Amino acid sequence: MSAVMAERQHPKATPGAAAGIEITAQAAEQDALLTPAALELLAGLHRRYEATRQALLGARRERQAFFDAGGLPDFREDTAAIRAGDWRVAPLPAALLDRRVEITGPVDPKMVINALNSGANCYMADFEDSTSPTWDNLMTGQRALREAVAGSLTFTSPGSDARPGKLYTLKPFREQAVLMVRPRGWHLDEKHVRVDGSAMSGSLFDAALFCFHNAEVLAAKDRGPYLYLPKLQSMEEAALWNDALGHIEQALGLAEGRIKVTVLIETLPAAFEMDEILHALRGRIAGLNCGRWDYMFSYIKTFRAHRDRVLPERGQVTMTQPFLRAYSELLIQTCHRRGAHAMGGMAAQIPVGGSDEASIEANQAALAKVRADKLREVTAGHDGTWVAHPALIPIARAVFDERMPGKHQQHVLREEVTVGRDDLIKPSLGTITREGFEGNVEVCVRYLAAWLDGNGCVPIHNLMEDAATAEIARAQLWSWLHSHELHLDDGTPVDFALLERAFIGLPKRIGDRARIPGGSRINEAIGVLDRLTHADEFEEFLTLPAYARLD
Repeated sequence: MSAVMAERQHPKATPGAAAGIEITAQAAEQDALLTPAALELLAGLHRRYEATRQALLGARRERQAFFDAGGLPDFREDTAAIRAGDWRVAPLPAALLDRRVEITGPVDPKMVINALNSGANCYMADFEDSTSPTWDNLMTGQRALREAVAGSLTFTSPGSDARPGKLYTLKPFREQAVLMVRPRGWHLDEKHVRVDGSAMSGSLFDAALFCFHNAEVLAAKDRGPYLYLPKLQSMEEAALWNDALGHIEQALGLAEGRIKVTVLIETLPAAFEMDEILHALRGRIAGLNCGRWDYMFSYIKTFRAHRDRVLPERGQVTMTQPFLRAYSELLIQTCHRRGAHAMGGMAAQIPVGGSDEASIEANQAALAKVRADKLREVTAGHDGTWVAHPALIPIARAVFDERMPGKHQQHVLREEVTVGRDDLIKPSLGTITREGFEGNVEVCVRYLAAWLDGNGCVPIHNLMEDAATAEIARAQLWSWLHSHELHLDDGTPVDFALLERAFIGLPKRIGDRARIPGGSRINEAIGVLDRLTHADEFEEFLTLPAYARLD
């Protein structure tokens, strides 16, 4: 009997293997989450896998140095047999056969309840791009998910003497969306948990703590645990996840392969290893997802030294751009050949409030874009899609119900698709407008200010912005400013004088700071963005230097 299972039967047991693990922060009720057996699991994972994680992060840096020197990504010669082989992933569990509409969002209690009650097929509870990883947010999120799985989660909104707060409760279990959890990526540490003197992987902390508290209940209901794995760049990184999740299964007494995963293909290097990633996780993988926003960011980052591959402004880089269409079609073909789901991505539009004519027209335009995006996905062969707002679920569902009467469309093999290296890296045509440049500055500053203030998911100008979209804005600014002789479409040079003018004009664009999330940290966010854009070296992730500023 494992120490973890023993503690469940004898709650007062205090295994000594957690020695050497230090928690450097305090949040309400965290001791109920960070029990001795939970800490033992975390410490064991760190000691077994941290050296491999660091080696793989080193391999990322080496690969990027190759790209910076002029190299191009390509399909691997050493894994050609995997791509050519006739193999399939393990059969999918019943709960993951129909995933036509998935909703995503942060892990605060209100969001968890609303998402599970939303009518979506699945809810991806996000510890990554839409959660600012303050210690309080992480503990609150883990506690909310534990209570949600147990069926006891409630939330009461703040009230007043005149009006009591609103009570939020969960629908019956069978009416809830299937819960999936996205831990942080391999590159992120959890600085508040130190094992033998070094910070633990944020990925393993998020995933292991969730599984520790919920795996037994979820497995009994045939509902998981199910995870979404972000920002992988190689099959070796997928293999690390497979090994670590196997370790968790063994420690928790779960059957091998009980933890199922979906991998987001949201880095350009991973697009060249989709078969290999499926193969590395073939006993537990349920599908791949087109994480389009991070993928766009990764394209910019990968080609940061390639002046012939600078992207135009974000609004012009749609899924109809050849390099994005090729990536989407290759993902569908690859997944369906292997018996896995090919999930579509997120449309960033959200409903526009207001009853005046302009607001109504803006809302109709936003919903039309969502509808067109989902029609493109289901027609191409995707098995499901993402939305960021509950009001968009009926729109996405109607499109998929009409075109996908079955639970999925893995029978759509897309055998006619032929995607080569050059298709996946084809340069994009387009321009940079003044509004596009200044809009990037505003989005990056406003999102970063909110993130520093503990809010990781922010509506800005009727788009739902998270870390991925903020990274596009930041990466494009750096790319444009460090590319020589770029001009706006009106002939204005793209230089640091233009950036300074954008900063000067920012207060007018933003308006009353007190009315926006993180308004008190706008100046701090401007300082961070200013330093990042002026730096000669491109910072790998915006959240790495920003994380040092979080409690």
